[in-house]
Amino acid sequence: MSISLSPIGKPDIQGRPEIEALVNRFYTKVRQDALLGPVFDDVAKVDWEEHLPRLYAFWESVVFGTGGFRGNPMAVHFKLAQETQMNWQRFQRWLALFLETVDELYEGERADHIKRAADQMAHVIYARINKVPDPRIDPGSLSPEERSAYAQYRASQGE
Repeated sequence: MSISLSPIGKPDIQGRPEIEALVNRFYTKVRQDALLGPVFDDVAKVDWEEHLPRLYAFWESVVFGTGGFRGNPMAVHFKLAQETQMNWQRFQRWLALFLETVDELYEGERADHIKRAADQMAHVIYARINKVPDPRIDPGSLSPEERSAYAQYRASQGE
């Protein structure tokens, strides 16, 4: 297998081994983080031995369209939001740690893709579980057609 290197010498994400390395390093940071660690270990009481392979499969599916992920992350986060505050500060911290970890390990098209996907996911899950508009969308800057489509979307979500 050839490794795709970026101009500064970091490899891009090539497959499952890189996904596993990323997920392992990232969740080590999460568990040590004062803001996020208690949510995962004390509130959600994550069984890491069972959960990590699901996370590998999830991110492999995101990056490569494979991985066999089965699950409903939205439902899990809705349940968790009933047990603890799921504010934007926590989502920002999760995202910052994720992006930092990707940047430490990888560079390239797939690395950029996984970072965009994580950013999108953080915003969408936060907005949905807190029943607020996606903080990236400023309805005032949308065209009339986009504003109409956005209003229809929000109405379909019961907002």
